Amino acid sequence: MAGMAIGRFPSIVIDCSDPGAVARFYGALFDWKVDVSDDWAEVRAEYGQCICFQQVEGYTPPVWPTQELPQQMHLDVIVDDLDAAEAAVLGLGATKHAHQPGTSFRVFLDPAGHPFCLCVN
Repeated sequence: MAGMAIGRFPSIVIDCSDPGAVARFYGALFDWKVDVSDDWAEVRAEYGQCICFQQVEGYTPPVWPTQELPQQMHLDVIVDDLDAAEAAVLGLGATKHAHQPGTSFRVFLDPAGHPFCLCVN
């Protein structure tokens, strides 16, 4: 079956304590549709991309940049203007991390504590 995909990649699922809050954050960031239920939430683009959030009891946010509580993954978000994007995500409830290791990107934490980066090309 060389050259044939085994499956399709429909979405990514991120653990958190409050799926609705994190979904509303990313929904506003990307201007995607938000769907929330008791322990699950999704944000979906018109073109089909989807990020899901599942409630995990006893959730502990990652600690970046150490591996004490590993981040396991993060999202890179491409933006045109770092300053404008920073102001916008802070307004949505993100926090800027104290450790900023680069100049073409900035590291933030979403409302559940997951690191994500705003990046320019």
